[in-house]
Amino acid sequence: MKIIKNILSAIGLVAVSGFFIFGMQKAPTDEVMIEKKAPLVNDYNVYALEMPEDLNFAGESVPIENPDIYERMDRELLVNTYWQSNGLLLLKRAQKYFPVLEPLLEKHGIPEDFKFLALAESGFIDETSSAGAAGMWHFMRETGKEYGLEINKNVDERYHIEKSTKVAAEYLKKAKERFGSWTLAAASYNAGIYGVSKRLKAQQVDSYYDALLPDETERYVFRILALKEIMNNPSKYGFNFNKNDLYNHIPTYKVEVDTAVTDFAQFAKRFGINYKILKIHNPWLREKHLNNKSRKLYTVEIPKEGYYK
Repeated sequence: MKIIKNILSAIGLVAVSGFFIFGMQKAPTDEVMIEKKAPLVNDYNVYALEMPEDLNFAGESVPIENPDIYERMDRELLVNTYWQSNGLLLLKRAQKYFPVLEPLLEKHGIPEDFKFLALAESGFIDETSSAGAAGMWHFMRETGKEYGLEINKNVDERYHIEKSTKVAAEYLKKAKERFGSWTLAAASYNAGIYGVSKRLKAQQVDSYYDALLPDETERYVFRILALKEIMNNPSKYGFNFNKNDLYNHIPTYKVEVDTAVTDFAQFAKRFGINYKILKIHNPWLREKHLNNKSRKLYTVEIPKEGYYK
C-alpha cells in the first residue's frame, strides 16, 4: 500500500507540474517562439533518379536492363548529381572548352562523346595528378613521349590542347581497332590496352559491360556516361543557371616562334597582355623563358584584343 501511495503521489506531482507548465505559464514571447521553431527539414530534398532511356556511349548501347549495369549507372548519376558544387563548375568549364575540343575530335575522327572522357579525366584544370598525369587528357610522361609530345622542364606539350588531343585520338583509334568498340577504347584509356585485353581474354568476354575490371575502371565509363547525361540535361538534374553564368572561350590568334625567348613577361607586353594571361593561354610553356636551341617552330596563342581589361 505504501508503494501505491508513493506512485499516486508521483502522478499527482506530474499532474501539478503539468498544470504549472501548461496551465499557468505566460504566452510565449517572440524570442521563445524562435527558439522552439521546428527545423526546416523540408527545405532540402534528395530524390531517387529516374534511369534515362536509350543510354549510349559513342552510339554503343548501354545494357541498362542488366541489374548490375543498372546499379553501377545509378551510382554515378547520384554521385555526380548530388555533388552539386563540382557539377556546376564542370558545366561552367564545359562551355569554355567544349567548343575547342569538338572540332578537334571531329578532325581526328573521334566521336564527340570523348569530350566527356577529357572532362572526367582532368575536370579541365591544368593540374598534375598524384600519379603524375598532366594536361586535359591526363597523359603520363612516358606515354606522352611515346606518342611524340615534347616533355621537359621548359616545354610540356601534354598541356597543349591541340597536340595532346591529336595524341589522345591516336591512342583511342588504336584501341578501337584492337577491341572493335569505342566503349572498350574508353575503358582502356584508364586501364591500358594490355590491361583490358588481358582481363577480357582471361574472362572469355568481349564487352566492357561483361568484364570484371579494376575498381577505378569499373566506374570509369559510367562516370563518363553520367557526365554526358547531366551535361546534356542540366535542368533535369537540378542545375539552374543562365547562359551568362557560364565561362566562355576567349578567341585567340597564333604567333609563330622559331627562336629562343629570354623573357616571356617582356614578350607578352608586345601583344598588350601580361605574363599571367600569356601562361593561361599557353600552359605548355612551363618556364619564364623558351630555350629552343634546335630552333623548333612553336605556335603561341595570343588572346584577341578587348577580352582582358
